[in-house]
Amino acid sequence: MGAPLPVSQFDPQQPCLLIYDGNCRLCVAAKEQLDRAGMGLPESGLRMIPYESQQAMRALGEQYRPGPPSMAYLISPAGGVSQGIDAFLPLMHGLPGGKFVQWMLQWSIARRLAEGVYRWIARHRYRLFGAVTPHT
Repeated sequence: MGAPLPVSQFDPQQPCLLIYDGNCRLCVAAKEQLDRAGMGLPESGLRMIPYESQQAMRALGEQYRPGPPSMAYLISPAGGVSQGIDAFLPLMHGLPGGKFVQWMLQWSIARRLAEGVYRWIARHRYRLFGAVTPHT
């Protein structure tokens, strides 16, 4: 067996930003799962912010659009932006079943299927999973 993987493969000194839909019940649940896996800790090198925040608006710049986002975003310290399923691939190793998902996605047919499923769920997420009740 190899050495255990770190909680995150990112550099804590230059964290990546995961931007998620803070109004989507599924998206918030996924963020909470990442938190439980230790990926939201300061030493993990990953910061998670809701799309609805001013920080997300600044980070995305011209890519930001008002209203619900069409997908999740992962922004590298160098400014590279990964979208949709590609935003989650670097995070998979820390999630239950993540290594299996990464292994499956090495085949193009599985990758195309996963991208299609992601887009369909993203498009219908509020109908399928609902919205988060705002905290007052």
